[in-house]
Amino acid sequence: MTDFASGEDAQPSSNLVRLSEARAQRFQPPVTFHRRELDQILRLYGQMVAEGEWRDYAIDHQKDVAVFSVYRRTSEVPLFQIVKNPKLARKQGAYSVVAAGGAILKRGHELPRVLSVFDKKLKVVRA
Repeated sequence: MTDFASGEDAQPSSNLVRLSEARAQRFQPPVTFHRRELDQILRLYGQMVAEGEWRDYAIDHQKDVAVFSVYRRTSEVPLFQIVKNPKLARKQGAYSVVAAGGAILKRGHELPRVLSVFDKKLKVVRA
C-alpha cells in the first residue's frame, strides 16, 4: 500500500492482525461428535441400557473437547466418559474412555477400537 500523503509504502497494522486472530478464536465452534461417532456411541449405550448397566447419559460440547458421560443413576457422578479431544489426534489419539476415578481405560485414534473396552469377555463356567 502507498500512503499518498507521504509517498511512502504503508504497512498494515499488526494490531489489526492480532484483533482478527482473537475474533477467530472467540468464534471458534465447540468440538462436537459427528453423526457416525454418535451412532457408534449410542449403539453401545443402547446395548448397555438393555443389559441394565447404564441408565442415563449427558453430552457436553466444549471449546476444546466433546464428552459423552454415562450414568448408572442421574444423581451420581458419571461411571464412564467417552472423550473426543482433537488436539491429541496426532499424538495419543483423539478418543479416550475415562473411568469414574479419572483413570484412562483406553485411548486411541479410532473410536470403535476405543469403545472395545466395553466388550464383554467370555468366561469359562464349569459345572
